[in-house]
Amino acid sequence: MLQGVPPDLYLEGNGLTHRSYNFFIKESNITRLCREKTILTVNGQFPGPAIYARRGDVVVVNVYNQGHTNITLHWHGVNQPRSPWWDGPEYITQCPIQPGNNFTYRIIFSEEEGTLWWHAHTAMDRATVHGAIIIRPRHGTAYPFKKPHKEIPIILGEWWNDDVGKVMADALSTGSDFQPSDANTINGQPGDLLPCSNDSTFRLPVKHGETYMLRIINAALTNGFFFAIAGHCLTVVSSDGSYTKPFTTDYIFIESGQTMTVLLKARRRGHSNARYYVAVRPLATNPAAVLDNSTATAVLEYIDAPSANRANFPTLPSINDSSAAAAYTAQLRSLASKEHPANVPRRVDEHMLVTVAVNEISCAPNEAPCKGPHGNRFASSLNNISFEAPHRDILGAYYRSVVGDVAKTDFPDNPPLSFNFTADNLPPEIALTARGTRVKFLAYGTVVEVVFQGTTILGGDSHPMHLHGFSFYVVGRGIGNFDRHHDPAKYNLVDPPYQNTVSVAKNGWTAIRFRAVNPGVWFMHCHFERHMIWGMETVFIVKNGKRRDAKFLFVGVTKIGYLRKI
Repeated sequence: MLQGVPPDLYLEGNGLTHRSYNFFIKESNITRLCREKTILTVNGQFPGPAIYARRGDVVVVNVYNQGHTNITLHWHGVNQPRSPWWDGPEYITQCPIQPGNNFTYRIIFSEEEGTLWWHAHTAMDRATVHGAIIIRPRHGTAYPFKKPHKEIPIILGEWWNDDVGKVMADALSTGSDFQPSDANTINGQPGDLLPCSNDSTFRLPVKHGETYMLRIINAALTNGFFFAIAGHCLTVVSSDGSYTKPFTTDYIFIESGQTMTVLLKARRRGHSNARYYVAVRPLATNPAAVLDNSTATAVLEYIDAPSANRANFPTLPSINDSSAAAAYTAQLRSLASKEHPANVPRRVDEHMLVTVAVNEISCAPNEAPCKGPHGNRFASSLNNISFEAPHRDILGAYYRSVVGDVAKTDFPDNPPLSFNFTADNLPPEIALTARGTRVKFLAYGTVVEVVFQGTTILGGDSHPMHLHGFSFYVVGRGIGNFDRHHDPAKYNLVDPPYQNTVSVAKNGWTAIRFRAVNPGVWFMHCHFERHMIWGMETVFIVKNGKRRDAKFLFVGVTKIGYLRKI
């Protein structure tokens, strides 16, 4: 029997454990930007290995921690129905896997179909510990479009010359902002425009006339990205493991944590062109923030054309073009077909208005002067609560009926203070927040609407918000302050996109809806790593329903070791 998988759970999901993977977390030496560096990898690969499955499958992943640090893994966008034990965020659903130990995850693909991904959910380890999840249709069913000639994962990320653990430790010790990355990457490579990178640039070989499925994943810790291929259009067919109404575009915008599946028709323009640049550029929404503004490149090569030294370069939106990102995002719609319906909740039981903000937190009296704004520390918050990680996992405490020992259960439905959230000049005291571990209970079956409200505190920023355990319908967006009397009239309740990660634009708001029919403990947080580390996170605890299949699976935590304090 696989360690960590109790015998009674093999019967769940009709016993469809089709695939098993062994993931060895270990240190590997990798050279980028003219220097060699030791990084954390899975099976020595960067990016890590892809997981392949079909809708309805159950996949087992045996993780062996041969590295130097505690770690957990998260299966981003997988709802894990009734099984939060294998969701992954440290001290939310499990204690981390210590060096020298192993743990077995069980991934349940219930409704997901398309492109998702997996990544470390400890510290900044996902900078190098991540990989694709590719979920194909069930046997006997087809894509809602013609099957492509080939499918190719494209993972967008970042590279730091310094050790990412040191980057985080330096920022937390001083209270300052995080050091930006030294390069953006495509499948782990910076591309031709950066030093010592020309020979290792990722190549995408194609044949004229064929159609290719590009499974694009934004694994970056700090950036949303524009993505384009010179001389070629892209047809978007899926986002976050859910099909969309197809639309054709010259570029895509993909937030941190999101996935986009696009079809590329390989049509060579002219007889001499054989090489075209693939390019990725970040979006900068806060002019005061320091970021890596490098453009990562790959090369699309026609293998059935004469070789060429010159490659055409695509036209990308400028680095601060928020309107281009918004225009792209506005085109996303659920497929809403008979086979893939959009069951958008019309009735709402719980309304939440949640401010998302980068803040300050006062330095302790015995600390040296902090290097954050106004001599304070950087922090971040939801409804002005900067989440503080508990000393043991919340799921284990919930199982033991002692949640009150690790968290308060009074996360508020509204911000504690109402003000003009998007005003140009907010008073300095508005920026201050305080630490707290506060979670929210939801009754089973509750329909929840969360309106994420951006703020201009410390200049404002965009925020990709990710909810574990659920996908949700993005029913509305807007700029400025949300107006609960007028804005809901403009919601899309017919075919809104169905996603697990959604961008809240700088100075704007985004409304999502979901049905709380997945009992368990589920994390919600900003997918910009520094914002999450600073406290932009909370937890939903969905109570059990009355039926047996509406109760989350109690798997014997003492067997698995969730309650061990690290």
